[in-house]
Amino acid sequence: MKFYKLISYLFHPLLFPFIGTFLFLFLSPQHFVKRQEYIILFVIFVSTYILPIFLLAILKKMSLINSYHLTTIEERKFPIIFFIVLSFMIGKMLLNIQIVDLLAYSFFGVALALVFTYLLFSLNIKTSLHTLGVGGLVGFVIMLSYEYQLNFNLIIAILFIISGFVAVSRLKLNAHQPKEVYIGFLLGIITQWISFQVYQL
Repeated sequence: MKFYKLISYLFHPLLFPFIGTFLFLFLSPQHFVKRQEYIILFVIFVSTYILPIFLLAILKKMSLINSYHLTTIEERKFPIIFFIVLSFMIGKMLLNIQIVDLLAYSFFGVALALVFTYLLFSLNIKTSLHTLGVGGLVGFVIMLSYEYQLNFNLIIAILFIISGFVAVSRLKLNAHQPKEVYIGFLLGIITQWISFQVYQL
């Protein structure tokens, strides 16, 4: 059980935006000034990891959530809305830089995935944010490979293996039903594909 908890912590949903940004800067054939890379990574890390942790701490302090794991649908509603707005704002900010448009649209994809996640609450479906995050990462790297016509098959294969570990971990920890794990993964991939289609217009 400790192994599954470790996997869940190592691949926490809050880390995927930073991992995706790092992979984009590392894999992209575009040339970026190192200072630009560091600034982008810093802003993404603070915005998508540090800031949400502070938010959860405040919500816990105010007794609006019982656990940082957000085990119930009600506990997830406000953080999901917050992250939808945050992801959209980050996407808009990155578009203004004008050198990382593909990365910007990936954040729009994240926002869209979370909109669907929120809508599924009405059907009492608590989509796995872990598999949504890793699915989004898989989708994003596939889109990068297609856009730049580069072979990222090894990285994609590794991400699929990681996806399997993440999915099994969420099921073994009884955090989700199987359908919630599958829906999360598919939402992550599909919304990245949708955002990529918009990017190409």
